[in-house]
Parts: sequence; structure tokens; C-alpha cells
Amino acid sequence: MTETILIVDDDKEFREELKCSLEEYSVLEACDGQEALKILSKPNEIDLVTLDVKMPGLSGTDILKLIKKRDSGLKVIIMTAFSSKDVAIESLRGQADEFLEKPVDVDKMKNLIEKLLESKKNKNEHDIPDMKHKIERVKRYIERNCFKKVSLSDAAKAVGLSPKYLSRVFSDVAGIGFVDYKLKVKMDRAKQMLTGTGCSVSQVSDKLGFMNPESFMRIFKKITGATPTKFRKKRRSKWTM
Repeated sequence: MTETILIVDDDKEFREELKCSLEEYSVLEACDGQEALKILSKPNEIDLVTLDVKMPGLSGTDILKLIKKRDSGLKVIIMTAFSSKDVAIESLRGQADEFLEKPVDVDKMKNLIEKLLESKKNKNEHDIPDMKHKIERVKRYIERNCFKKVSLSDAAKAVGLSPKYLSRVFSDVAGIGFVDYKLKVKMDRAKQMLTGTGCSVSQVSDKLGFMNPESFMRIFKKITGATPTKFRKKRRSKWTM
């Protein structure tokens, strides 16, 4: 999977040159801190940020503190053409992961990026048990709300992940896609209702949030191999034998 890097710098020419040098990565650009924070506030899969210190509006060190407050695990490289001991100290206090002087040595930057992304990957591997716990929480969330319309965004918000990231890790950890698992839960509940209650097929469909009975019957048959009516008759005939 290609990692994503966000370049934050008010120098358009520098951004374009850096982007061309990092062709092995997916690269996004922001011309100032406000634009960067706007990008980062939305669901994203950004792995690393390169951040210029001197920009219009918020300084790079101020933006760094805001980024780390939102996501302490996001890797950030601070860059400046105004190198000084004070800037370096302030950057480190703001939890910058690395500090580079301009003009940037591209090979040195690539090595730093590779090192930071590798350390993040290793940390994520150590966090697998926590991720499994979050996926189990998502499963329970779906099960508890099977009579409601639960979106990927709803579930992601419940466990503090972005929808895009949850979609990917849910499939990896659970071995089934988010939407497919949600349908499975609804079908399991439908089976219980068909065999254990007097609800009609239309009532079961309505309770489970389907747009119409026809849609419910089509999906039920596709998953179970039988229509809801035939499934109910078959189960009840077993009880009377």
C-alpha cells in the first residue's frame, strides 16, 4: 500500500519540486496551516506531514502543536530556511519527529521519511490487539443497532477511526467486509424473528430497516438459499416432526 504524505509550504515551486522527488508516495499539498488543518480534520489516511516553519498566518510550530494534539501518532518533519537553536528547540517541544534545514537534501529527506514510516508501521503491528478490540466493539455496535440504519461513518465515530481506515481494517481483521457483516447480522436476526415470532415477512423487513419487503426477500434468499416464507415453513416443520 502506498503511504500518503502531506506537504505544507507556502512556496508553490518548492511543493512541486518536492512532490516530484517523492514519486513513490501519494502526495497531497497545502499552501498554509489553515488548509493543512482543514485536510487533516476530515477522514484521511495521511501517514506523514512535512511542515515549513515560516508561513502566512499560523507558524509551523503552532500548527505542529495542533496536529500533535489531534493525532499524536502522525509523523511530522519540520523544515525551515531560518535555522536556529530556538526554532529547533521549539519544534522538539512541539513533538516534531524530525527537523530539516532548507535547502532540503532530497536523499536525506527520503531516508528520514522511510525511517519514520517504518517506525510507525512497527508500532501499528504492536497495536494489533487494540485494533482487534476495536473491531469487536464495531461488531457489537452493529449487533446492538441491527434495527437501525448504521452507516460506516457511525461505526467509525464510535471507535475513533476514520471511515476509510475502518473499512479496510474491518475486512482484514474480521475476514468479511463491513457491509457484508451488517447484512449477516440482519439476516441472523431475521431468522430468529421468522422462527420465534409471529411477525409477517413485511413486518420483519420493516423492523430491520429495509426499504421494502421485496428487497429484504431478495437478499434473504441470496444469503440463506431460501425465501423467508420457505425458511419459516421448513424450520417449523422440523419442530412438529
